[in-house]
Amino acid sequence: MEKFELDILGCGSATPTTLHNPSSQVLNVREKLFMIDCGEGTQLQFRRSKLRFGRLNYIFISHLHGDHCFGLIGLISTLALLGRTGDLTIFSVAGLEDVLRTEIDFFCRDNPFRVKVETFDPKRSEVIYDDRSVSVKTIPLLHRVPCGGFLFQEKQKEAHLLPEMIKFYNVPIRELARIKQGADYITEDGVLIANNRLTKPAEPARSYAYCSDTAYNENIIPIIEGVDLLYHEATFADVDAMRAKQTGHSTAVQAAQIAKMAHVKKLMLGHFSARYVDNQILLDEASKIFPNTILANEGLREKL
Repeated sequence: MEKFELDILGCGSATPTTLHNPSSQVLNVREKLFMIDCGEGTQLQFRRSKLRFGRLNYIFISHLHGDHCFGLIGLISTLALLGRTGDLTIFSVAGLEDVLRTEIDFFCRDNPFRVKVETFDPKRSEVIYDDRSVSVKTIPLLHRVPCGGFLFQEKQKEAHLLPEMIKFYNVPIRELARIKQGADYITEDGVLIANNRLTKPAEPARSYAYCSDTAYNENIIPIIEGVDLLYHEATFADVDAMRAKQTGHSTAVQAAQIAKMAHVKKLMLGHFSARYVDNQILLDEASKIFPNTILANEGLREKL
């Protein structure tokens, strides 16, 4: 099975700690790397995770709080030092390009590659990226500033041919493409050979949803319904639910409620407040509602 795996580079919230880095992660889809948020220190975490800078072509920024984008200019500078020449595309809410362009013009005036910023509307759910392997759709989130999450949906692969059956029925090469796409085969004698005798189904397409930063928001449930993995912020424990509401964040309990209602397969908690020395309290609270819950942590590589 081809790669569809998530590397956590940072899962802390705004206040720096020695326990967690600011928000950033990388999704590897069939050896294409997609970065989601880029907090301070992301490039160091990227190297520690032994990811390849040359495979990173797309970055998705959820919103313009520093703990989600302060690492961009450092990463861009490093990519230039490494000799990058290909375009780097950043998807973001409005406002990033004005700030980033000033930084690039000052610190990276001889940048050998083009940085393109594509703006999305955080109030709408729409496809902002699409290729042969995956599509990316935005998820409107509730925060103190415009903010959007991201749904990564792998494209369903064609069925696998059964070589022994293809040979047995003497299927011509010209028919193979149609059969892989689901067509039956009719022999020269007019006998219909059902597609399921010639193929076996491909592995199910996988999906991943990133929802940070956000207050409790049931409106996202239809968008993330049934995803294989949901990363949902859990900045606060239930005792601090009022603080979560005031700051536009979620508790671990609320994240678990969303996961349960959306029938996701697995929940990963992240964006932890610096006030908690041990995030086990968040895991314990969420697991009571949604048992298949795990904690994000720097260096974690989750295979879907």
